[in-house]
Amino acid sequence: MIEVAAFVVGIVLGSFANVLIHRLPRRESVVSPGSHCAQCGVPILPWDNLPVISYLLLRGRCRRCGAQISPRYLVVEVVVGLLFAGVAGRFGLSVEAGRFAAFALALVVVFFTDLEMGLIPNAVTYPGIGIGLVFAALSGTFVSAFVSAAGVGALFLLIAILSRGGMGGGDIKLATMIGAFLGAPGVIVAMFLAVALGALAGGVLMALRLRTRKHTIPFGPALAVGAMIAVFGSDAIVRWYLTRML
Repeated sequence: MIEVAAFVVGIVLGSFANVLIHRLPRRESVVSPGSHCAQCGVPILPWDNLPVISYLLLRGRCRRCGAQISPRYLVVEVVVGLLFAGVAGRFGLSVEAGRFAAFALALVVVFFTDLEMGLIPNAVTYPGIGIGLVFAALSGTFVSAFVSAAGVGALFLLIAILSRGGMGGGDIKLATMIGAFLGAPGVIVAMFLAVALGALAGGVLMALRLRTRKHTIPFGPALAVGAMIAVFGSDAIVRWYLTRML
């Protein structure tokens, strides 16, 4: 039942994540106005704003004007719900569960804002760094988290300088946030996975001729996915690696 309750909480917060994804890159308030149709501007009625259920009942369309609502709204709610359920199943009712649920929510917002707008909001990464360090202090891993955050942030800053803009400022802050939440060795696993996933995604896009070497491919989604995999599997990955190396 813990996982079911976590899923319900997750889809509710996933609805809020959709607000952040839409409004933060546009520098709009996340408080007012209330939820409304992006096409006709009519406020969405409370019973049409139920996570997952309303989208399915309305078949992804505005009740008033019939405009198509992006499937992203449904995807985000379900993904956050599943991640929350996974975190609850992995960590139970604990400080660690709260830590990684907050982390998952932030990563989902980052994934879609960078994918859709090519932007990683400071309103997510700056508080995220602080929240990650607070949770690390509560769990007794503050030093590891602080050193990891500072180290990976410095590394990405160096890459940005040497690549002359090839690495964006948002990626630097996101990497720092990941270090704050994961500490070591989790952050190392996350970075290796992000590089591998980024290279794979770039290769596939170029093979399909959807991108060329001249196009910029956002790295935030790869960082987000790599970090989330590390939350659930960094220990197993490290053990597998050490077994192969020793």
